[in-house]
Amino acid sequence: MKKKDPYAALRYREFNTFLLLRFAMVFAWSMQFIIIEWQVYSLTKNPLSLGIIGLMEVIPAIAMALFAGHIVDQKEKKGMLLKCILAFSVISFGLFLLTWPRVISGVATHIILYGIYFFVFLGGLVRAFLGPTIFSLLSLIVPKKVYPNAATWSSSVWQIAAVVGPSVAGFSITLIGVHWSMCLVFVCSILSLLLLTQIGAKPILNPKIGEPIMASLKEGVKFVYTNKSILGALTLDMVAVLFGGAVALLPIFAQDILKVGPEGFGVLRAAPAVGSLLTMLVSAHLPFYKKAGIKLLAAIFAFGVCIIVFGLSIWFWLSVIALFFSGVADGISVVIRQTILQLKTPDHMRGRVAAVNSIFVGSSNELGAFESGLTAKLMGTVTAVVFGGSMTLLIVIFTGIKLPSFRNLDLQKDLDEHENS
Repeated sequence: MKKKDPYAALRYREFNTFLLLRFAMVFAWSMQFIIIEWQVYSLTKNPLSLGIIGLMEVIPAIAMALFAGHIVDQKEKKGMLLKCILAFSVISFGLFLLTWPRVISGVATHIILYGIYFFVFLGGLVRAFLGPTIFSLLSLIVPKKVYPNAATWSSSVWQIAAVVGPSVAGFSITLIGVHWSMCLVFVCSILSLLLLTQIGAKPILNPKIGEPIMASLKEGVKFVYTNKSILGALTLDMVAVLFGGAVALLPIFAQDILKVGPEGFGVLRAAPAVGSLLTMLVSAHLPFYKKAGIKLLAAIFAFGVCIIVFGLSIWFWLSVIALFFSGVADGISVVIRQTILQLKTPDHMRGRVAAVNSIFVGSSNELGAFESGLTAKLMGTVTAVVFGGSMTLLIVIFTGIKLPSFRNLDLQKDLDEHENS
């Protein structure tokens, strides 16, 4: 059997540029989210306000997702990405101004909060288009035979940015303040625009250009619903993330429970991303294709256990370790899910399938943030986190028992077919 090249996708120049661009965007986005979380909780000291941040982003992200998927499948992908980055640049510059003491001096706190929520809402609109565009562009940069390897490296770079972004945010808040930290976010968005100029325009592979929007959306939803591998993976991960969204409450743990300040907050926020990153780098050499279903179930079960341990911990480093291993488990889940999507999605439907994925999984992060903020308000912070982790365990057990076909899912055959195509 031919040995797989763990660096196959990295041998394509445009793919390397794509990775740099994705790093810059995810770094900026994750850093911005951390800065906003810190600023909002510092202004309100109300856990529900953290949940509202997630809600403000998830409402437009869900409402526009299917429409965005249709548009992405109809348009040239580089041009779509250009519009997304420009829009994000405007948002980051707006937040830069909104956190400038000279600008907001004398402005009431609730007005500042409304302004922040408004820009977060606009960010949700941008994200509805950004996810499907990135997913579709990736498949046009590399040949089909290296899709799984490209997906692994792309996810790894996403995690590297997710590690560095929160850490830099935590330290930059201490060193230069919230306002100038937002300036760094804006600079990264400009860098992304420069990198995009090094990627050429791509062909539109959709044979149904001009198709009525309702027919297009119906086709995309039907495809996901009838593909049980995709539907099972997305549903399981969505519910787990929804109830395991303890990360949204990290400002409370950092400020009020563990009392570790912004530096400790940055470490806590980065810990799960570090674990996930290490898992993804290992997966490039030891992929998780065989017995993918049972591995996905085991990973999400382990994720739930880690969330419970984190919720009960009163020691900083135990909390860091629990979050680290939650990231390891989540990394396995991400690699398996992205491999399923890349292998089983036709080129002309990638935008719509990625849009459905954003509804199931991407938006569940924000819904999870809102759920965590609401339950923390009603139950208390620790109880809310333990409740979420426990619900995750119950859902995994239920899925494993009720869906034996998903439990026995194996991706090796699909991978072999793509490598021989």
